[in-house]
Formats: sequence, structure tokens, C-alpha cells
Amino acid sequence: MARRRGWNGNPPETDEEASRRIVTAAVDLIRQTGSAISIADVAESLGVIRQTVYRYFPTADALLRAAAIASVDGFLDRLEDHVHGINDPAEAMTEGVIFTLAEVRRIPHLGILLTGAYPNVHPDGLLSPEAQAFGMTMIRRFDVDWARYGYDDVGLQELVEYVLRTMQSFFISPGDRSDDELRSYLHRWMGASILAQR
Repeated sequence: MARRRGWNGNPPETDEEASRRIVTAAVDLIRQTGSAISIADVAESLGVIRQTVYRYFPTADALLRAAAIASVDGFLDRLEDHVHGINDPAEAMTEGVIFTLAEVRRIPHLGILLTGAYPNVHPDGLLSPEAQAFGMTMIRRFDVDWARYGYDDVGLQELVEYVLRTMQSFFISPGDRSDDELRSYLHRWMGASILAQR
């Protein structure tokens, strides 16, 4: 049963509710500050001591990952809406990359799933099984007949790895291109590689 003290006078009824409220507080704080947060920050916002938060999330990284996962469904829904009706794989992937880069800038905790660390990019984060599974989920939401363009499951997995490596370069060094300039650049070079599978 959840601890009854603190919680700004409104203690949770169950451990599940406590965990959910901690994650919600973390998501809200990251959205407000746009930067990394600590267990102490979350505890203070909830009116509890740090040990209460540690009971549910043993490290700040575990809490940040939970915050990222809590944001994934909304991100995937927005991504699906953004690429809806785009059947060309090069165009769809270009728009997907542009959208994802913008969303990670706008909602920093999404970067945790893609980079494996926050706020800095972990060198191997975008190559993790977790990030690649997330990438597969993303592209399967596209309105693209991947088989028509020569992609089987292995090809799709390699495509996800290639695109994640491309995005990693923009996380590390964003450059100064506008969205339209970046769109043109990605469609010309990344798009040609995607269509070469055929």
C-alpha cells in the first residue's frame, strides 16, 4: 500500500496510483523546464520526501525512462497523423525524421527513448534494441506498402538502423538548416538510399 504522508494532502489509494502520479509529475516538470530533472525535484512537486519516490523508482534514469514511455503513445499518434496518406517511402521517412527531430526538441523526455540518455546523446543509445524496436513501431504506422518497395523484415530493421544513425547525427550536431532545407537535404540523400532497395 502506498505511503500516506505528504502528497500535498491528497495521498494515493494504491501503489499503482502513486507510481502514476510520480511519472505524471516528472513529465510535467520536464515539459516546464525543458531540462533534466532530479528525484528531489519530483519529490518536492508532490510534497513527499525523496525516499518516497525512490520506493517506486530506484534511480532518476528509471523515472526519466518511465516519463518517456508515458509520452510514446501520444507521439506515435501525432506522427501517424503527420505522415497519413504519404505512400512514397522516401517522402514518408523524410517527413518522419523531420517530425521526430522537432518533437524531441519540443518534448525533451522523448529523447530518452531515442538516445538512451538525457540531456546528452549516449553514443550507443540509438543502436539499442529498445530504440530499434521503437523505430520499427514508428515505420509500421506509415501508409507505405514496404513489401512493394522490396522490404522484408530484415530490410526494414536495417532501414530503421540507418535512419536512427542519421537522426543521431542531427541530435549531436543539429546544424543551421531550416526545416524546408533539411527536408530537401534528407529527401535527396536519405530518400535515394531508401528507394535503392527496390
